Amino acid sequence: MKNLRSSYTTGACAAAGVKAALILLTTGTVVETVDITALDGTPLTIPVARVEKLDGGARAEVIKFSGDDPDITNGASVFTTVRKIFGNDIIFRAGIGVGHVTKPGLQLPVGEPAINPAPRKMIQSVAAEFNVDGLEVEISIPAGVELAKRTLNPVLGVEGGLSIIGTTGVLRPMSEDAFKNSLVPQIDVAKAAGFSELIFVPGKIGETIARRIGFPEGAIIQTSNFIGFMLEAASERDVAKVILCGHIGKLAKVAAGVFHTHNRVADCRLETLAAYAAAEGLPAREVQKILDANTAEDAAQIIAANHLERVYKKIAARASLRAERYVYGKLKVNTILVDYAGKILGTDND
Repeated sequence: MKNLRSSYTTGACAAAGVKAALILLTTGTVVETVDITALDGTPLTIPVARVEKLDGGARAEVIKFSGDDPDITNGASVFTTVRKIFGNDIIFRAGIGVGHVTKPGLQLPVGEPAINPAPRKMIQSVAAEFNVDGLEVEISIPAGVELAKRTLNPVLGVEGGLSIIGTTGVLRPMSEDAFKNSLVPQIDVAKAAGFSELIFVPGKIGETIARRIGFPEGAIIQTSNFIGFMLEAASERDVAKVILCGHIGKLAKVAAGVFHTHNRVADCRLETLAAYAAAEGLPAREVQKILDANTAEDAAQIIAANHLERVYKKIAARASLRAERYVYGKLKVNTILVDYAGKILGTDND
């Protein structure tokens, strides 16, 4: 088995840039690497692409290396500019490509640069090595303006660029848990905005339908394949109600009690549709056609040809029941089933 390479976060890049800049300001030395310690105690040696003096300060460039993690910032330049200021505080600034917080519910107050607490702590530790009192730290990622459009930042209320993230400074190849945890802040933001009823969508199809129905934008939550995990996160945060809105191929799995819906984990779409259609009177030969179908969309055509569209209401009701059981009745669940064309096939709402 291949050993996947770990690396360092954007927060660690920024901390390394601060150290390189402070070395230049205090000793006049231009360094090519710096050693810092991650918050979990891991020693990191980080290359520095460039460091230069500016009027009243210095700027360093560190190029993000993500190892074997599929991180969108891999290869992006992280620029850190430091200036000594009066006082005893470190003031953080967002340069080009680093966003600002515009919604409550995240780890930072509204209006703050999207530089998370862990990177700030790393930078504060670096500054302490140099006995620096007051310091202004500006972080820029020029590519971040475009890269942020490929993240959840616009949904979470981080505008203008990326967040400087990381919990320890060490970037390990993306685990499933890490990806799941990146989805949870959507719930916190929605709750902070006053929403107690959330719309869970496992993909773009459900999201499009949710918007068309008129559900509030701030209440629509992307779950990816991790419907069960997100239901648990919602129940832990005292969300009153969740509406599952998604493609029949995804949510039929929930009706069968499957809450991680990636097809490599469980693919019971056709079997579920066949079972429920059979229970509604579909002849055996037609049931076999569903089992032999290539996709849930193909199966839906067979159901439609036999005028059994009422089956979707049963599937929706079962998905809601299984979801409520999954979180031990801590929240109410309703379900909306749709197809690729954006048509609502069925719902358990009367």
